[in-house]
Amino acid sequence: MKSQITIRPAGGTWVVRAGGAVLAESKDAVELVEGERAPVVYFPRADVAMAFLDEAEQVTTCPFKGEAKYYSIVTKSTTLENAAWSYEAPKDAVAEIKDYLAFYASDLVAVERV
Repeated sequence: MKSQITIRPAGGTWVVRAGGAVLAESKDAVELVEGERAPVVYFPRADVAMAFLDEAEQVTTCPFKGEAKYYSIVTKSTTLENAAWSYEAPKDAVAEIKDYLAFYASDLVAVERV
């Protein structure tokens, strides 16, 4: 099975909101497209309010990107388990996403271009 991965600048300003707070805001986000899947926006760690994130126990492995470490978002009213992930040591083909995080968009987490 072969995966075609494309990484490019996301363009514009992107934000992540959850629990009434802005968790990330960046003009340097990148968009990763893997095969036919929907694009995923990755935020530079420096542009993420890491104080809202707790390292989770979940770890997954992608044959094309490597091992993903997960984070839970902690808001005033709830904890959103495994809501963000990062490839701390990605494979060479996707080295551009090292030190970047992505977030699962949901009813409680907004990932949007502003």
